Amino acid sequence: MEREVLHRMLRDMLLSRTFEERAAEEYSKGNIVGFLHLYPGEEAVAAGVINAVGPSDYIVSNYREHAHALVRGTPARDVMAELFGRSTGMSKGMGGSMHMFDRDRRFMGGYAIVGQTCPIAIGVAYGVAMRGLPEVVVCFMGDGAVNQGTFHESLNMAGLWRLPILFVCENNHYAIGTEIHRHSAVPEVFKRVAAYNIPAEKIDGMDVLKVYEVTRRALERIRRGGGPQFIECETYRYRGHSMADPATYRPAVELKAFQEADPLMAATRELEFRYPTPSELAEVGPDNIKTFADHLINNEHLAEAEIEELKQDVQRTVDDAVVFATQSAQPTMDAAWSYLNGNSRHETLI
Repeated sequence: MEREVLHRMLRDMLLSRTFEERAAEEYSKGNIVGFLHLYPGEEAVAAGVINAVGPSDYIVSNYREHAHALVRGTPARDVMAELFGRSTGMSKGMGGSMHMFDRDRRFMGGYAIVGQTCPIAIGVAYGVAMRGLPEVVVCFMGDGAVNQGTFHESLNMAGLWRLPILFVCENNHYAIGTEIHRHSAVPEVFKRVAAYNIPAEKIDGMDVLKVYEVTRRALERIRRGGGPQFIECETYRYRGHSMADPATYRPAVELKAFQEADPLMAATRELEFRYPTPSELAEVGPDNIKTFADHLINNEHLAEAEIEELKQDVQRTVDDAVVFATQSAQPTMDAAWSYLNGNSRHETLI
């Protein structure tokens, strides 16, 4: 793998983690209101998948999309400003945490309804196929989406029409708050996909290198005319479903077991409006991001000093994003009306 790709994936993971931790802090201060679904623990999926995607491909995300947008290349300023509900945000402050769009980067948005990404992605992929374009559509979803009718209807269409679409299931095992074995007769998501004649595999979603390689090969098969592909990434979120969720439904022993592999978020189990101090976070120990960083050091792709410099650069980026969001103006009602009434009969894909 090229050294540049390795560096970029590490930076993306560090940026995603640092950004989300700061978002939690700003939420506790009241600067971010409403719902806030955070991504810590799942960074390897976003970094591995999106770094394998081409710049002209489309991405359809869900309500935990902040990290997806950052990895896609949307400036941290734009993402944070949207979380703050400011006019300089990705959706001009009108979408908030769950509805972020970036037309220039073909980031087709986050969607708040469970399973909604599937039919949206199918529509985009159908448009690509009808026009004979070379692009691929990447559709992110969580494990909670696989029991929705839209999931099965969409996969049936994709398999029937052999659409250029890559489905990526971020299986963190709990959907909103129910462990997958308690609500699914077939808990291994990738096995369900066989019903629609779509190649599917399950991989370790905590291993960014594995995610990247499997995604790259899947995209190659799609571009060769192999039809839709499906990847189930087994991962784990270290916070509750949202900032309002203390995640008491998860056994403490299970959480502790995952923290041993990626324990950076251990101190954040106290979710109710208290952000862990830097010293508390430091006591937790290494995580999967550190594991990847150690891999780069041991294989002489990066020196420790370079990684420390990278961390400082990421921290400066996030700090700057918060300042930018804080100083940005609130959207106006006139702007809201103009967006509501604009382009009402001449919608275009891109």
